[in-house]
Amino acid sequence: MPEIANPTLAGRAAFSHPDFVRFQRARFFIVIVLEMQSVAVGWQVYEITKRPLDLGLVGLAQFLPGILLFLVSGQAVDRFNRRKLLTLCYGGFGLCSGLLLGISWRGIHSAYPIYAVIALVGAVRSFNGPTARAILPQLVPEEHFPNAVAWNASIFQTATILGPSFGGLLYAFSHGPSAVYGACMLTAIASMLSTLRIKPRTARRPRQEISLTTVLAGFRYIWQQKLILGSISLDLFAVLLGGAVALLPVYAREILKTGPWGLGLLRSAPGAGAVIMAILLAYRPVKKRAGATMLWCVTGFGVFTILFGISRNLGLSLAALALVGATDMVSVVIRGILVQVATPDEMRGRVNAVDMIFIGASNELGQFESGLTAHWFGTVPAVVFGGIGTLVVIAIWAWRFPELRKADDLIESGAR
Repeated sequence: MPEIANPTLAGRAAFSHPDFVRFQRARFFIVIVLEMQSVAVGWQVYEITKRPLDLGLVGLAQFLPGILLFLVSGQAVDRFNRRKLLTLCYGGFGLCSGLLLGISWRGIHSAYPIYAVIALVGAVRSFNGPTARAILPQLVPEEHFPNAVAWNASIFQTATILGPSFGGLLYAFSHGPSAVYGACMLTAIASMLSTLRIKPRTARRPRQEISLTTVLAGFRYIWQQKLILGSISLDLFAVLLGGAVALLPVYAREILKTGPWGLGLLRSAPGAGAVIMAILLAYRPVKKRAGATMLWCVTGFGVFTILFGISRNLGLSLAALALVGATDMVSVVIRGILVQVATPDEMRGRVNAVDMIFIGASNELGQFESGLTAHWFGTVPAVVFGGIGTLVVIAIWAWRFPELRKADDLIESGAR
């Protein structure tokens, strides 16, 4: 397909492919489901236990199944039909929402059944993440892939804005989580049905015998590609230390003195900043000095995390979180292009499964780390020290991975 000359049309090139549009529609609503559900679970668990540590345990419950299943999920993505796997994952999310609805209806005042369902959510996510990422390059031609990555991130972040807001408002208006879980279940079913219409450009993938060598191929590939290793490990440790999302229920209730609606706004703020940045990157992609740009933006992530940690004003906190999301989005897009362009299609499932472990460790394990440090040192010191830790990581990675610091053009760097 020839390159689109009009800059405005070029900025929306990915949407000229109907399967990309169908994929994004279904994914948009499933992300809304997960975000609405996350707000309801966080508020419900904190109301039950009143302990920040238990919010960290929610993240741990989501992360552990991924550690146990990522080798299986990566192999499955590379061996089976990715559209069918994605459809099953969306159905699994609907089942989890139905189970949470049942717990709420029964009036169970214990966090342990909720942890069990969240662990099941984590198991489904261990398959969903690699599948969704591996199928994306099959929906658009290579020349439109950077644009697809930027819009993919933008649509994801738009859902992370709307989802928490919808979840917080619905929780507040219905005086409980049942309405949230019911809406999530129905929306997940709709996303599952929509996914059936996607027809990816499937290339014939060579059949490989299952062995320890093929199962661990994703690890070996990432270890050999130092540019990819540097970019995803940077994101791992920066977000692991700098993540404050797990503690937002504490900030909303104890520090900023707001309610579920305020928690929804706080959860939406990083997504608001991220979606603006993602749209900017769709029209003005990073073409030169990609590595240095990534390092500077992750530095900003740490600085704005510290600002949020010390804020006592809702408006300033929302602004700081929006800037956290905007700076993080640059890293997300750069890493997404590098990993997918550099990885052969027959290995994308296994490589993305490993990458999702890095992402899960930075997000879910980061939630546990935040809850644990808040339990030990207090909520504000936990967030501030985490932001400082992110800045230390940036300095170490800029020295340890010169390939990342010197990376220039994304497509050329990934294709090497």
